Amino acid sequence: MKITAIHLYAIHLPLKDPFVISYHTYQYMPAVMVKIETDEGIIGYGEAVPDEHVTGETWEGVFHILKNTIGPVMLGQNPMEIEKIHDLMNNTIYTAPAAKAAIDIACFDIIGKKLRQPVYQLIGGRYHDEFPITHVLSIADPEKMASEAALMVEKGYGSFKMKVGTNVKDDVERIKAVRAEVGPDIAIRVDVNQGWKNSAVTLSALKQLEDYQIDWIEQPVIADDIDAMVEVKSKTTIPLMIDEGLKGPREMREIIQKRAADKVNIKLMKCGGIYPAVKLAHQAELAGMECQIGSMVESSVGSAAGFHVAFSKKIITSVELTGPLKFTKDIGDLAYEVPFIRLTDKPGLGVEVNEKILHELTIYQDAIR
Repeated sequence: MKITAIHLYAIHLPLKDPFVISYHTYQYMPAVMVKIETDEGIIGYGEAVPDEHVTGETWEGVFHILKNTIGPVMLGQNPMEIEKIHDLMNNTIYTAPAAKAAIDIACFDIIGKKLRQPVYQLIGGRYHDEFPITHVLSIADPEKMASEAALMVEKGYGSFKMKVGTNVKDDVERIKAVRAEVGPDIAIRVDVNQGWKNSAVTLSALKQLEDYQIDWIEQPVIADDIDAMVEVKSKTTIPLMIDEGLKGPREMREIIQKRAADKVNIKLMKCGGIYPAVKLAHQAELAGMECQIGSMVESSVGSAAGFHVAFSKKIITSVELTGPLKFTKDIGDLAYEVPFIRLTDKPGLGVEVNEKILHELTIYQDAIR
């Protein structure tokens, strides 16, 4: 099988509500969709959701990297030779993980369709039957976050990921308000998105939160400061998760060696797709470190790719791929059974792409032949 054409669509995914985190407010999610055609007539879809603050890529930059740098090298390649595909991409351009993830995901979609198997059967087989879905609370006033949490509990959600990362005083009030509203039995995870910057500020916050049954604190310090995570972990009883500080195998090795976190958040957009994500999970398993598959607020395509990784690995114990639930329109049909996600046995990603909606959401497009 050979890749004969790559179609690129730069799209804006419309959000129901603005998505507010410590470093940005998103009115919509910019993504680049990839459609790969083969000489056997099998088509695969992939997705890139870059983040300037996390992957170092822009929406426009990913489109042009795929069009002018990675895409031309992929023509004529066999999408089933995934190790070679990654080697070619890595030799063509340094980093660019979201761009590489789009190609990787589309190739796995093709492989699954060719073999008539869901992607999770290609990377270890199904281990989990279902995952509970965590509702993400954007940064807002404490009362608004608490009332939203109460509404979601009524809908069946049993866990929340709270976005914080402004100043400690306000953030602590947000967390206290949500805990008071939902009671002691609902899981609360707190994502700081690097907003507390350093270990001193983080430790002052965690001291105030020790009695609020926090499942874990995610990435409180600047991404590259692994040593700050080590210090925080040594001085608190609240579990720590690393997110932006983990990109690829080199960071994972340092995290393991320094025992810098209790859990790691693997994201396909940070590491380059399904194949690198599986490698990271294997590294973490060797160290006995639980993993989560996290979200960059992808459509059904990127979210399904993350779910296939999560469902195939015992060491992955939580997921936060809720992008499709946040959009007023999505290009795919990934089905949630809130508050759970259960994958089907459809081949490939198991997602049907609506070409009409894809073109409707496209800002500009191009093709490589």
